[in-house]
Amino acid sequence: MSSLLLAVVCAVTGATTGQASPREAATGYVALGDSYSSGVGAGSYIGSSVDCLRSSSAYPVLWARAHSPSSFSFTACNGASTRDVLARQLGPLSSRTGLVSITVGGSDAGFADVMTTCVLRGTRACLSDIGQAHSYMERKLPHDLDRVYTAIRRKAPAAHVVVLGYPRLYQLDGTCSGGLSETERSAINDGVDHLNSVIEKRAADHGFTFGDVRATFSGHGICSHRPWLRSINFLALTESYHPTATGQSRGYLPVFTDAI
Repeated sequence: MSSLLLAVVCAVTGATTGQASPREAATGYVALGDSYSSGVGAGSYIGSSVDCLRSSSAYPVLWARAHSPSSFSFTACNGASTRDVLARQLGPLSSRTGLVSITVGGSDAGFADVMTTCVLRGTRACLSDIGQAHSYMERKLPHDLDRVYTAIRRKAPAAHVVVLGYPRLYQLDGTCSGGLSETERSAINDGVDHLNSVIEKRAADHGFTFGDVRATFSGHGICSHRPWLRSINFLALTESYHPTATGQSRGYLPVFTDAI
């Protein structure tokens, strides 16, 4: 067969001459994002991660351990915003990256400050801060997410990108006898729902897969009989309102695996 005919056949049938396509050659995995990806709340923190609090029980580590990608880079970090991801986490991405996971947006929307207000300042202030977070999600967050998603695609053109959302924090009408009011808990859950809707829309517009964890966490929120999320912990405040190790392994990991 002449070289010209071979080239035509390869172009039509997708056959190759022994060289892997860019997507076939891209097999590395990079885990980006904030505390929900780094594994804050799950314990077993990796010493070298310092303030990023990356856990060996976080869903990216669990998936990499089970599937042995050709390379694994874990740059997710506690408290990371979209700006932090752009500035500090994208270095490992390349044409050989075949899989990317990310949770981001909660820090931009100020959910840590919202929770502080709700715990310390009462219902009126809590609802006011949630309203401000809603406004930010509408006005600014889509642009922030677009910048991150565009940068990921530019640096890792062959990657399958999975954008994971956030669980509702509270089981309503649950077992809690004190703490936040049911009005506050419901409003916080509504804020999480709105955050997820914004993230899902931006992910879809970039051709990324959205992993919705709300169903897997259903029945396991704070105030449930078997919570997979930590309530406020005054001895380890950073871990408050984050998934436990079980939340990572049974809440996040199955959704991530199904989205690949």
